Amino acid sequence: MHRTILKLAAFSIALSMVSSTAQAQGPKGCSNATSAGNWGFTTNGVILLPTGSVLVTAAGNFSQDVNGNLEGSQVRSIGGAVAHETFTGTVTTNSDCTAKYTITVYDDAGNLVRTSVLDAVFTNNNKKAHVIFESIVLPNGSSLSSVLSIDGDKL
Repeated sequence: MHRTILKLAAFSIALSMVSSTAQAQGPKGCSNATSAGNWGFTTNGVILLPTGSVLVTAAGNFSQDVNGNLEGSQVRSIGGAVAHETFTGTVTTNSDCTAKYTITVYDDAGNLVRTSVLDAVFTNNNKKAHVIFESIVLPNGSSLSSVLSIDGDKL
């Protein structure tokens, strides 16, 4: 009986030490390295123009490196007008799994179409991204208001 109590006490102490170590280390969080990879995404919402709301949808993919640089392409429809676009950009991923993207979008001829700033949060162990548009600026410097969101999945 005495040995059983000692074994249980030793087991309890060992379990407590493992638990304390796990709590001290905590979750690893996020970084540009954890958000790096190949992503697929869809964009949905509206652009708010003085003449009214215009529906927007897009589907695309991009590759992001561990330094936060990215490049990709998408097919998008704005009010039914479809275009193929390429983009480059950067992301800063924070340890709390929030991120900020700056994306520069180009048309098929390589002309600048717009620059967007996006706010994101990574979930599902850095395998999903939920994103909203913070700003859209056209080449002439004018801004567009929008209600746009992106859902992304790491491939």
